[in-house]
Amino acid sequence: MSTDPAAYARLREIADQLPRIPGAGKVEIADGGIVMTTSPVKRHELAVVRVARQLNAQLPQSRPGHIAHGGADLEDVGLGRLGNPDLMVFPEVALDDEDRGLLPHEVLLVVEIVSKSNPENDYHAKVRDHAAMGIPLYLPVDPRKGTGVVHDGPGCTSRREFAFGDSVAVGPWTLDTGGPCTYA
Repeated sequence: MSTDPAAYARLREIADQLPRIPGAGKVEIADGGIVMTTSPVKRHELAVVRVARQLNAQLPQSRPGHIAHGGADLEDVGLGRLGNPDLMVFPEVALDDEDRGLLPHEVLLVVEIVSKSNPENDYHAKVRDHAAMGIPLYLPVDPRKGTGVVHDGPGCTSRREFAFGDSVAVGPWTLDTGGPCTYA
């Protein structure tokens, strides 16, 4: 799964030069190419806010100095991956530098709200990628079906499914999954 560093550097250079068009979404690098996504629907963003709110309420006790935040990039040059997860838990101090992306070892949890347009990416490629990066917890939340999956354990090998409305343990945190809305 590793990528030639020179090839990745070139992809990153191209990605950084792409114009940012309102509504065009995110620019990511995966599987040797640049991937551009569309902007998510508002209900998708509402789910991100509701999960972040719950995590941020618990983090001062469980992981002082950590935040649940969306918007930061996650970069693993060795694997040739640049992503922009919907939400990650990491030390707030990790944002206090000029680097372009968070490093995988800084991230405790990645949350993805499953998109209508490409759900397979959240259920397959990102499970593989986050496991390869050594991120201990991955949580795809699926408003299409009102379900989700907690991936944890070495290499994200443990998998626990849940339905919206369940109270779910995600590492040291508990999430009330009645908060995210299903897509209309």
